[in-house]
Amino acid sequence: MRVNPQSRLTLVFILITVFLDIVGLGIILPVLPSLILELTGETVTNAAVIGGYLVFVYASMQFIFSPILGNLSDRWGRRPILLLSLVGLTFDYLLMAWAPTLVWLFVGRVLSGICGAAVGTATAYVADITPREKRSQRFGLIGAAFGLGLIVGPVIGGELGEFGPRAPFYLAAALAAANVVFGFFVLP
Repeated sequence: MRVNPQSRLTLVFILITVFLDIVGLGIILPVLPSLILELTGETVTNAAVIGGYLVFVYASMQFIFSPILGNLSDRWGRRPILLLSLVGLTFDYLLMAWAPTLVWLFVGRVLSGICGAAVGTATAYVADITPREKRSQRFGLIGAAFGLGLIVGPVIGGELGEFGPRAPFYLAAALAAANVVFGFFVLP
């Protein structure tokens, strides 16, 4: 499906989506030890091991589900996959904020990894709406959004972690929900 190549709002939505997908990884890192200690009462050493498994689960789900979401977006369209992924991220962040046990943290990381795998779909969307001569520039913007997410995620987690290990997830949920609404209106 070809869309107006000049649609800046569509491009802005895609860049925000990539940014939020990557923030999902970084936001948990600064608060993870405190959250694990709060839920389990384990030692810091054991909390670090559990934290490693949580990051592993997230990355594994992204690895497994990137091609699946890509195929689904080829079949049903990029818009529904991207919007559903953002809805899933919103629920994931709320789940992480309310997680009563360690098992729920793992469920949240699985959901976040699956929904965060939409980066490939977002990249395909940019290819769909971009003329050939501007693709490298726009793919560079995706790379910048990716990098910015890696930088900003831990900062958000660290700063909001001052208010408790669950606080960063509330902001992330609000941002993802706002992006769903934005995307609903700007994505053709």
